[in-house]
Amino acid sequence: MNITLIQAQAVVAAAIEKAEDMNVKMNIAVVDAGANLVAFARMDDAWLGSLDISIKKAKTARFFDMNTGEIGKLSQPGGPLYNIEHSNGGLISFPGGVLIRNGEGIIGAIGVSGSTVEDDHAVATAGANSLDSSIQP
Repeated sequence: MNITLIQAQAVVAAAIEKAEDMNVKMNIAVVDAGANLVAFARMDDAWLGSLDISIKKAKTARFFDMNTGEIGKLSQPGGPLYNIEHSNGGLISFPGGVLIRNGEGIIGAIGVSGSTVEDDHAVATAGANSLDSSIQP
């Protein structure tokens, strides 16, 4: 059960729409259930340094089946996942990576970077929540 290219593009489009509504420039990455990049967009003038972060946020969310903000809470000093960000070639443990689900379960994840972590999370959530039954595989 994987996100399709059509679904991933719809998720990116919804995230871009939310980012435009918020007047922020974002890098947006969507990975499938295997954490493979399926779709990516860099909005005009989005930070170059956020490109890699958006992809890592999406992969991190999928690797551990939880939003990156939740991983961040668990990875604080003394926490059960302290230093996890050093595994898997580098993870991102702050908000902006969100799981994408359909009626059957997790089909991928979206990662967004380019503004505050609160804005990143809001844009990622809008993208992840955009799928409806008309786009199912």
